[in-house]
Amino acid sequence: MAPPKDPLLQSRPMSNLDSVLSQLRQERARLDEAISALEAITHNGNSPKKYRPINRVMSPAARRRIAAAQKARWAKWRKRQKAA
Repeated sequence: MAPPKDPLLQSRPMSNLDSVLSQLRQERARLDEAISALEAITHNGNSPKKYRPINRVMSPAARRRIAAAQKARWAKWRKRQKAA
């Protein structure tokens, strides 16, 4: 089958393709702007600070209280295990 000889039919697919290309270029420009904005946020020091754990100092008395409480929990658990 031979291609149509009507010039309007021949130019339509190309004009449609040109329209699609134009839309894609606009979308690419919009995406480039969005990427640039995100890169600017992350590279100029405005990004969130990285988590850095804080070393907590505990007094000896606090350690003793915590140890006593944990020993009591284990004793209670052992008592239940023997009863079962």
